[in-house]
Amino acid sequence: MTGLVTVLGSGAMTNTINGILDSDVMLVIGSNTTETHPIIGLRMLAAAKNGSKLIVADPRRIKLCDSADHWMQQRPGTDGALINALCHVILRDGLEDKEYIAERAENFDAFKESIADCTPELAEKITGVSESVIEEAAHTFAKGKAAGIYYTMGITQHTSGTDNVYALANLAVITGNLGKAGAGLNPLRGQNNVQGSSDMGCLPHFFPGYQKWDDEAAKAKFAELWETPVSDKLGLMATEMPDAINEGKLAGLWIMGENPILSDPNSDHARKAFEKLDCLVVQDIFLTETAEIADVVLPAASFAEKDGTFANTERKVQRVRRAVPPPGDARDDLSIINMVSNRMLGNRKGGFQGASDPIYHTVPPFAGEVFTEITKCWVAMAGMSYERIEEQGLAWPCPDTDHPGTPILHENGFPRGKAWLSAVTWNGPAELPDEEYPFVLTTGRVLYQYHTGTMTRRSEVLEASAPSAYVEMHPADAESLKVNDQEMVRASSRRGSIDLAVRITDRVSKGLVFVPFHYKEASVNLLTNDALDPKCKIPEAKVCAIQITKIDV
Repeated sequence: MTGLVTVLGSGAMTNTINGILDSDVMLVIGSNTTETHPIIGLRMLAAAKNGSKLIVADPRRIKLCDSADHWMQQRPGTDGALINALCHVILRDGLEDKEYIAERAENFDAFKESIADCTPELAEKITGVSESVIEEAAHTFAKGKAAGIYYTMGITQHTSGTDNVYALANLAVITGNLGKAGAGLNPLRGQNNVQGSSDMGCLPHFFPGYQKWDDEAAKAKFAELWETPVSDKLGLMATEMPDAINEGKLAGLWIMGENPILSDPNSDHARKAFEKLDCLVVQDIFLTETAEIADVVLPAASFAEKDGTFANTERKVQRVRRAVPPPGDARDDLSIINMVSNRMLGNRKGGFQGASDPIYHTVPPFAGEVFTEITKCWVAMAGMSYERIEEQGLAWPCPDTDHPGTPILHENGFPRGKAWLSAVTWNGPAELPDEEYPFVLTTGRVLYQYHTGTMTRRSEVLEASAPSAYVEMHPADAESLKVNDQEMVRASSRRGSIDLAVRITDRVSKGLVFVPFHYKEASVNLLTNDALDPKCKIPEAKVCAIQITKIDV
């Protein structure tokens, strides 16, 4: 989001899921779409079957490669060099959209100079992708009438993650592929309401609606709306919090719907930090690994047990309705927040008196009332209401009640005026293989499990389909280690070790291994690197150096 806001002025998927079928060309980079976003993956396969050209850039041979016209198997952490080379070829061969650039972009000369030396020959040495494949892919993308770019955390979870997004935005702008159907720059959100959480200000430097925390007009508006002064302090990103705890700057933490003990890179570091907190509160639908070390656990309701809205990856705001009541003492998130807030308010007014205190019986706002407040504070949702989205969701921006929503962004320009073409210099990963740690580790998801397995591993059918962790290894590497398929090995990094079975496959190249991160009994995030992107503070979970040794039974 940081990259897209800088370049375009808006940090969200520009086009629609169904619009994939309108694409002439699709570039899928850093996204194992058929396993991590299977419905979107089906759209891509249908588009390819209907004649759309498919370019895949991924270190592993994922399912989409079987339908691809071009597969660029770049080394992990070299995405920026690869994208810069595609842009270089497009400018070198005069394939850019000159009229679009002149009318809708700025900083072109600095951008052009920055990629002047990013030749396909140099990129081949950095990425491992042949010069000819880079040139063919660049021509295919640039010659498409509607070319869409699709990416996920394979692009962003790097110390150069923001620069990677800058580079992809450059590619979309110079080919004129923003503001039209079947094209666009499309980050695929990894969870069902991540977009909505971002929209509502679940980032330390934004109020709801991406209004900056230090903007005086925004501060005044929210102080009036909320009838209380707003903080002048910039908060922390989640990835900065473990270090802040260790430095004595953070004493309490309230975690909702997150399981960082398994999902944070260098997760043992996070665990040790959380154990130092004066108070750790976890709010979730199950007793997660993080909840197990909490001082207080607040049992929450699932999606089917509460009312409200979700905003999906294409910015569509849709109703969520309670189908069944929450079990036991579980409550929906809004009720929990309000109950705690009311007790805090009671303490401020002279002390909470227990269940007899009138504040305890204050009726909290319902989800519909909160939604009405959202429409008052953010113009992009000002035209929405529960009545308007009762049957069909609306994509923001939707500024007034007669507006039909905006499925495709930037048709008439960009929020920041003109798109900013960024001068991007590729920098490699923070940690490279060496003699002691000779393998490159990358991580990801599998079709039958989800994130840290909080829900999917409780499903007998899903768990039976993907019951345990494994490490994918190239046959040549397995032979050099004298390891057979399904034998146990120990994978170790500078941060930790795990034991798991080998899966010998040519899906990965020699020197590269892959481990899914769903499994607590072999939690790969004990190994991964928590080095951060300096701009947006995302960790480099997709590449680190490890060693693998055979376990003698």
